[in-house]
Amino acid sequence: YPSWAKGVRQAQVMAEFENGWAERVHFQLDVPPIKDEYTLQYVWDGYDGVTWWLVEGKVLTHMDGTYLLRDLGDGTTEVTYRLALDLAIPLIGMIKRKGEKMIIDAALKGLKKHVESL
Repeated sequence: YPSWAKGVRQAQVMAEFENGWAERVHFQLDVPPIKDEYTLQYVWDGYDGVTWWLVEGKVLTHMDGTYLLRDLGDGTTEVTYRLALDLAIPLIGMIKRKGEKMIIDAALKGLKKHVESL
């Protein structure tokens, strides 16, 4: 994540499944107005997708999301990204939505750029 997701300063795998895929990851995030350290739990659906949820956070009180991948059969893959989050600090709705949009945009644009560079 830190190499391609803007604002993710650090991601440390705390636990892995037997196949070596991340099960629990601790993150440091700095995407104004959200700055936090948090841990996510992951469940993988083979190579078709991954779902995660918040185990603990300081500012984040809720976060869950999913990447769903669909092979389009022409050498391309459609990625569907879903993210829901809530914060312990009260923010004006507009500012909260802006922060959420920044996280989503950074994740999708960063993932696209990273995958296309491989």
